[in-house]
Amino acid sequence: MSYPIDDSQRTWARVIGVSYFVALFIGIFAEFYVTGRVLVYENAVETARNIIEHERLVRLGTAANLIGMCIDVVLITGLYVVLRSVNRGIALLAISFRILETAFLMIAALTDFNVLRLLSGAGYLSVIESNQLASLARLSISAHADAYRIALLLFGLGSSLFGYLWLESRFIPRAFALWGIGASAITGAAALTLMVFPEFRDWLTVYVYAAPIFLFELTMGLWLMIKGLPSRETT
Repeated sequence: MSYPIDDSQRTWARVIGVSYFVALFIGIFAEFYVTGRVLVYENAVETARNIIEHERLVRLGTAANLIGMCIDVVLITGLYVVLRSVNRGIALLAISFRILETAFLMIAALTDFNVLRLLSGAGYLSVIESNQLASLARLSISAHADAYRIALLLFGLGSSLFGYLWLESRFIPRAFALWGIGASAITGAAALTLMVFPEFRDWLTVYVYAAPIFLFELTMGLWLMIKGLPSRETT
């Protein structure tokens, strides 16, 4: 079966490439660099002290996350425009999962503001002891992690479906599309596993399960920015 490619799809494919590339590095800054600077596992007081000391950095991380979510909306729209001709129903299902993912990432961002509020030193918080405020802030950080994990599960479902559409379309090499499907499935499966078996977090870290999808999206971004879609319709 042939799938025609028009100028709109070509333009959006380039947009997808740029979006992948930019969103990845925003995510690295917000979720890895910033979190790594302030979070001390099993020590709420030290974590609170780090957040107060690096408040501007934490706010920059939250702002970066919000910008990344806006880019994700552009990315998801582009994926739908490029791939809807392959199977509109599956494309709609995929975009629905990805939009829900973005919604949960928004919830995660709200927990970041809650952390900052608890550690702001506002007068109305004076009735609560500092150690208790630190524990409440750490609880909100855990809520961020939970919302992020749900988002990863939804991402895995949506991204796997988009990967299937890439495979069917032959707009990119089939091996490349299969890599995307597998990497997306690994991400979603890991998120679900950690929900059921939280004790696995010591070895099933984000560095382990996110590496395949990170490399795929980085390569995909470069591919679509440089090469774009095929010059003729695919069969």
